[in-house]
Amino acid sequence: MIFSSYKFVFLFFPAVLLGYYLLRLTKRTYLVKTWLAASSLFFYGFGSIECLPILVFTALFNFGISRALQKEGTKKPLRAAAMALGLTVNLGLLFYFKYRNFFFENVNAVLGTSVPMLDIILPLGISFYTFQLISYLTDSYSGDAEKCSFLDYMVFVTFFPKLVVGPVVSHDEFLPQLKGKRLIAFNSKNVMLGILLFAVGCFKKAVMADPLIAHAQAFYDGTGEGLFNSWSAVIAYTFAYYFDFSGYIDMALGLSRFFNIELPQNFNSPYKARNFADFWRRWNITISRFLEDNVFKRIFRFGNGKIKLIFATLVTFVASGIWHGAGWHFIFWGIANGIFVCAANMMTLYRKRLPFPIAWALTFFFSVLVRVLFDSYTTTQAISVYQTMFTPVPWQELCTQWTAYFAENKGIIALLIISAVIIFGFKNTGELAENFEPKPRYAVYAGALMALSLFCMGTVSGFLYFQF
Repeated sequence: MIFSSYKFVFLFFPAVLLGYYLLRLTKRTYLVKTWLAASSLFFYGFGSIECLPILVFTALFNFGISRALQKEGTKKPLRAAAMALGLTVNLGLLFYFKYRNFFFENVNAVLGTSVPMLDIILPLGISFYTFQLISYLTDSYSGDAEKCSFLDYMVFVTFFPKLVVGPVVSHDEFLPQLKGKRLIAFNSKNVMLGILLFAVGCFKKAVMADPLIAHAQAFYDGTGEGLFNSWSAVIAYTFAYYFDFSGYIDMALGLSRFFNIELPQNFNSPYKARNFADFWRRWNITISRFLEDNVFKRIFRFGNGKIKLIFATLVTFVASGIWHGAGWHFIFWGIANGIFVCAANMMTLYRKRLPFPIAWALTFFFSVLVRVLFDSYTTTQAISVYQTMFTPVPWQELCTQWTAYFAENKGIIALLIISAVIIFGFKNTGELAENFEPKPRYAVYAGALMALSLFCMGTVSGFLYFQF
């Protein structure tokens, strides 16, 4: 069950909201929290019933480990052992479900062994909730995480708007919002903003992302060829991933507002960035923050100078590539991003600064090129796509290809232009929410966007980041 589906919009969420508002009347926050946790587990089980026990076990296990880490008087060796156990189990589960086959494929290729591949189902959202659980454990170990009740912890882990694709929320951002009377208060501004954010997110997904995805996947699945098809497919995926992922986040932020919970922004107009370092401060912000805190900063403590900065940056982006998927093309994608971020950092250190239009154009151009590694199914396919994009074509043949492409793809060309106008010319939802005040025009905007989204929902596909 995805947010942009009739089942969610007309059945699940109204039922959750009805139960929430009825329980609010009791003024008992523990009942509201229990309802939210139970609804979230139902939401997850509906989409991945076979993986629900894994989520429940992981939550129970990590709660127990965190309590052991937070217990006063526990000797340092025992705390270290508990922390090691927590990391081993969390990363072990992630490795088994996401990387086991990839690892043994490479072992077999290098050593000539024949370890069998297993038909493993990737638990929905495991990459996201594992990072959140690890973050709470590391802060519990360092003494920075406050103790919370089991019920609060379950809401923190399972809260359905953020459970599957993030944002990855820190405990100090989320748990304080469960205290006091916040959950049982009514805030009309939050409700209005929630409606608007959800409508914007639905529009991004159903109206913008899915047609772009269909066009791009047709090329990557082998049904498209030629210079113009390759470039339009790569640009379509570039726009589609933004609309798809940020659309999900907008809906997650909007849904959480109905319960007076504010989740962190995860996007800040990344395609307006002036360099790659700036880009990664704007794209998937909470994952970037986690990797910075738990990979980059831990490496950066050792060594000194520029070499340390370059090494820490490259390792962080290799980790990002591995987190995104089990494949060499993801690793190469991480390395490429790391190199461009290092270049941006070096320019900053040496106080070299290009004029913004040139810096922005170069950043966007190379971000499109790097995406080919991310979007391809294999490294071999990525190389083939690059060859198609950059193989010289005689002028006469180029004109013939353009005429044929334009005749068959007027709709996608128009959609790409509209996408560019929205991405580069409009405020993002974070800017919209920052100074939001309920006004009649926002109700009109939300209604229009939701109507268009509902019209297109019949063919809505799953979110791209479900695979991660």
